[in-house]
Amino acid sequence: MDAIDSRRSIRRFSDREIPDEVICKIVESGIKAPSAKNRQPWRFMVIQGQAKADMLRAFRAGIQREKTGRALLPDSSRHLGGAEYTVRIMEQAPVVIFVLNSEGKGMFASLDDEERIYELCNIQSVSAAIENMLLEAADMGIGSLWICDIFFAYEELCGWMDCGDELVAAVAFGYAEESPSPRPRKRLEDVVVWKR
Repeated sequence: MDAIDSRRSIRRFSDREIPDEVICKIVESGIKAPSAKNRQPWRFMVIQGQAKADMLRAFRAGIQREKTGRALLPDSSRHLGGAEYTVRIMEQAPVVIFVLNSEGKGMFASLDDEERIYELCNIQSVSAAIENMLLEAADMGIGSLWICDIFFAYEELCGWMDCGDELVAAVAFGYAEESPSPRPRKRLEDVVVWKR
């Protein structure tokens, strides 16, 4: 419960390395998440060092493509500045973990109704794994940032990964160099409907 209350999205990290055993404990917490029909559709790609520099080049190439007319997300161009900021955050974080859906059909696949439901259930499962990782990291004094801006460079990042799994999100991890206040949350009465 303390980790739930204390977890924050961190955007400034120190360059202090995270020991491999700590990274493994964070990922193991993700593996313990519930999943639809116990499919456990997650895979994790831990990115550090030179691999991180290569990944960031692919990310920047995707952002550049979005700016030059072949945009995957043309209606979201107003968020490209935020994506560029995200690249700078990822650059300073010692570890970035790509979270993948090993059962995914791919973002551009044509799905029938049953496949779409499976896809949604698998994404829910992968999201539960991500939340477990964020909470474990918070409990261990590690800062994190759940990143969805990767979709601006989806093709480039998937090409760089060359693994065949569906990219769902990235999470940056590192020792925090900031201590943000809690962000505003909607009130309970604004988000809950009681049916009795």
